[in-house]
Amino acid sequence: MKLLHLTFRHEFSEAIERILDRHGISDFIRKPMIHGRDRDGKHYGSKVYPGNTTLVQALVEDERVGDLLEDLKSFRNEKPSHAHLRAAVIPVEELL
Repeated sequence: MKLLHLTFRHEFSEAIERILDRHGISDFIRKPMIHGRDRDGKHYGSKVYPGNTTLVQALVEDERVGDLLEDLKSFRNEKPSHAHLRAAVIPVEELL
């Protein structure tokens, strides 16, 4: 089991959820409209610092991780505006 930790621009939430659905990942936590900073600067949802970041975390079975990451890479490479997507896969040692 792995913990998938995704951050991306808020406006792509539906597209990311479609990717998760395609891989049978229906249980996840989504924290929309959080403030953050990336290579293009701060995103605080104001005119000065436009945009917001969304964080998604999901538990993913080991055998699904590879294909899921490939789809996320494809999405990230599709357009320059998708390049803000970041994905981390973290081993889960114990789960209750």
